[in-house]
Amino acid sequence: MSIVKINALTVPDEQREVLEKRFGARAGAVESSDGFEWFELLRPIEGTDQYLVYTRWRDEAAFQAWMEGPMKAAHQGPQDGDRPKPAASASTVWSFEVVQQAAPKR
Repeated sequence: MSIVKINALTVPDEQREVLEKRFGARAGAVESSDGFEWFELLRPIEGTDQYLVYTRWRDEAAFQAWMEGPMKAAHQGPQDGDRPKPAASASTVWSFEVVQQAAPKR
């Protein structure tokens, strides 16, 4: 079964727009990765300052291959010292196995 990775990003109010623009600028970067199944960036509405980045993968190996390849390259940024300041002040990755799922009936 698939695995889900949820990255909980603590984002101060003044950095929300920056975070969303950065994700928008990288749109399409993960979709062609082998084993990739789904992505969502979830904006908090109330009660928290944490964005959730939801990704679903065929298996752990596919996720790790993306982490060590395209994701790592995308987050390294320029090597000339002009790397932008992170938009999030903290990050925690949660990992889950999908054991049950349902889709809408058609």
